[in-house]
Amino acid sequence: MIRAGVWWDMLDHRRGRVYLAATDKGLCLLGLPGEGEAAFLVRLGRILPERPAERDPVRLAPYRREVGEYLDGRRRAFTLPLDLVGTPFQRRVWDALRAVPYGAVVTYAELARRVGRAGAARAVGAACRANPVPLVIPCHRVVGRSGALTGYRGGLALKAELLALEGVLPAARHRPAGRDA
Repeated sequence: MIRAGVWWDMLDHRRGRVYLAATDKGLCLLGLPGEGEAAFLVRLGRILPERPAERDPVRLAPYRREVGEYLDGRRRAFTLPLDLVGTPFQRRVWDALRAVPYGAVVTYAELARRVGRAGAARAVGAACRANPVPLVIPCHRVVGRSGALTGYRGGLALKAELLALEGVLPAARHRPAGRDA
């Protein structure tokens, strides 16, 4: 039996270099600007340890296109197929995140209620941190209960930039917060 492969490539964008990986089933990993190639490939190896990774710009072209269009402000929804590895709880959180519309935000507590785990805001935060395809699964749309910007793997400046791109807040304004879940 031949093991299915995983392919990766990068998108050079004015917002930063983004690494992407996909299997035959769909996008499985997306690195945010600032994540280097080596760190991305290590994460890819952790997610799919039994699959050989090879660079393939042709296979990744549709993924690069959609991510680039989103980062340019020309795409509001992704049509990419996904191939996600996660726990059942993580997958419920990721599905709920995909339902948060472009240009809207939700709190960690509200997201916990939406997945049937009221009071599990911290667990929702952990599922957001584990999100393998940020941007496509828009964990940047999750804010603290006061509306303050809270943790984001790509940093609060990038989170603010993405929310400004979507028209949620002015490009120069963001209120970072500590543990405001």
